[in-house]
Amino acid sequence: MQSITRRSFVLALLATAMSTACSAGPTKESTGEYLDDSVITTKVKSAFVADKTVKAMDIKVETFKGVVQLSGFANSQTEIDRAVEVARGVKGVQSVKNDIRLKSSQG
Repeated sequence: MQSITRRSFVLALLATAMSTACSAGPTKESTGEYLDDSVITTKVKSAFVADKTVKAMDIKVETFKGVVQLSGFANSQTEIDRAVEVARGVKGVQSVKNDIRLKSSQG
């Protein structure tokens, strides 16, 4: 069941990346660069889904000219470190900016 959920999530990410790749962004990025960045973002999110340490739904991924920016919240420093490591391992990633914050243990 979890495999089907992951597969559906990955397919939804791919569909989103392909649909947004056709629209022009507010930056001076060419369509080809935008498409490349969308593919990188999708690959990073897919890698997060496949990784048991990283909670993919809690981490936002944005890519501009091969630079991946991670933001959101994680339960541990281990999860943050793993997210950065996974993102760096994706083909096409030039560098990773980490803005992930630890969730507060206080309710």
